[in-house]
Amino acid sequence: MFASLRKTPVSRPKGPARRDLEVNGRLVQLTIREHARATRITLRIEPGGQALRLTIPPGLPDREVDSFLTRHHGWLMTKLAHLPGDTQVGEGSIVPIRGVDHFIERSGKLRGLAEMLVLDGEHVLRVSGAAEHAGRRVADHLKREAKKDLEALVAGHAATLGRKVRSISYKDTRSRWGSCTSDGRLSFSWRIAMAPPHVIDYLAAHEVAHLAEMNHSSAFWAVCEGLCPRTDEAKRWLKKNGNRLQALQF
Repeated sequence: MFASLRKTPVSRPKGPARRDLEVNGRLVQLTIREHARATRITLRIEPGGQALRLTIPPGLPDREVDSFLTRHHGWLMTKLAHLPGDTQVGEGSIVPIRGVDHFIERSGKLRGLAEMLVLDGEHVLRVSGAAEHAGRRVADHLKREAKKDLEALVAGHAATLGRKVRSISYKDTRSRWGSCTSDGRLSFSWRIAMAPPHVIDYLAAHEVAHLAEMNHSSAFWAVCEGLCPRTDEAKRWLKKNGNRLQALQF
């Protein structure tokens, strides 16, 4: 969303400013960043809806920023209402793993890897440690599962194309699900482990396809679809459900 605003120089500390903004009872962190080439305010909701980013022209008065936020409060309420509110993962939470919801419970043990079980027809992820560490244990498990799946999928797709992968890393990126450099370094968001298998396969195929086409041209999409025939279906799934995965707090 954009809005044209007059520029009146004002002195502001260097670096982004941060504040908490209450929207319909939800506290959201707002980051305000000046950009030398900005001529108007740009408001973005970060993936997951847990933060907002406001880009403003240099020297814009605080009153103009406050006025903009007031005018667009209704828009924010509408957008954030479609995102999950209770996002903290802990004992008793439900977290998807490869697209299947798992109930989080503690094992009662101080140490040990998480276990995926099926008890009375219910999928359970049993984690060790204290209650306050349950979210972290779940995140650690998702990282291991993402690594296991993606390394095998990347190896297969790279072999199909006859391309070499130099390295694979895993991060908690919010702006993108994956990336690929021209020298063959791939990076993935470990949160993709929560998505169904065909979506995980698509992400692997997408980044490997960049080893052949470092763009998003029709040639790139032809390579991607050749590696993953369910590309369009997976893209639709991520567009519909990606924010929910990004919103979870571990």
